[in-house]
Amino acid sequence: MIGADLLARRLSASLLLRSAMLVATVSLFACALPGGIVWFFAWRLLSGIAGGIAMVMAAPTIFPHVPPARRGFVSGAIFMGVGFGIALSGTLVPVLLTQGITRAWLGLGVVAATFTLIGWKGWPPPPVQPDLHTVARRHLPLWTLRGLYLVYGLAAFALVPHMVFLVDFVARGLNQGLDIATEYWTLYGLGALAGPLVAGRAADRWGARRTLIFVLVTQLLFIALPAIDSSPVALIASSLVIGAGTIAIVPLVLGRTREVLLHHPSAHFSAWRTATASFALLQAAGAYEMSFLFDYSQGNYRLLFAVGAAAMFVAIVLSVLTQRPEDS
Repeated sequence: MIGADLLARRLSASLLLRSAMLVATVSLFACALPGGIVWFFAWRLLSGIAGGIAMVMAAPTIFPHVPPARRGFVSGAIFMGVGFGIALSGTLVPVLLTQGITRAWLGLGVVAATFTLIGWKGWPPPPVQPDLHTVARRHLPLWTLRGLYLVYGLAAFALVPHMVFLVDFVARGLNQGLDIATEYWTLYGLGALAGPLVAGRAADRWGARRTLIFVLVTQLLFIALPAIDSSPVALIASSLVIGAGTIAIVPLVLGRTREVLLHHPSAHFSAWRTATASFALLQAAGAYEMSFLFDYSQGNYRLLFAVGAAAMFVAIVLSVLTQRPEDS
């Protein structure tokens, strides 16, 4: 992600995106081979890098070809693919695993190869996008931008309890077993399918800033819900809403970046790259910290949801404090 704009200045966006799709597909087939931990780690690392490039490059490549009034909806449609992947992991992966781990990896590779072939010729040529550092920085709303980067990262941190621990919480924490836990993860994925489209349409109508704050507040409530109520109704609602918000926040932050840089279009790409890097870094930090807290608290799942809610609260406060005067 961090080096995506550097690569984009040397290679065409379509070539980068096709290469990322190809690497991600090959990595799935490679993981089916018994190459040991180093082999597996190397291919998963390459897959992560490919996914990061796709996250950074896809929307800026398509946006110049989309009317401004439709960009929220289109960005939602772009990132709906992430939700589709989550839903697929809760339905297809358990079925594939019944055939063994090797066949599961091969099956995922076939799925990835199919979508790679479908999308191979679908990338339009993007206009040249200068790097953020070529823009006169004194004219950029840096306070608002940096606040947005941190808000996006804190939101990623806050989502970790659901993304990493939800299945384990249901399966072991509530003693309901893996089959029931997988059903909640599937609901999470179904929410992730609908979330970006709904959020994108709302952003087109009411603006990305207002929609983003509404989504953050909603996420706060439903991240905290499992900490106080673990009934089936509460878990169903929390899985669906947090699943929707997990992906919905991506097109909203992308749209908010474009709002903030309305008069600096050449800075869009690098700003989005920085925002995506913030999301990834704080999500990784959240996974490590939540794992430490889980061990330190001797398996207190509810503490993790409470910490996630606290991080989301800070993100909401920060998103209000760092808004520009013209946004009021």
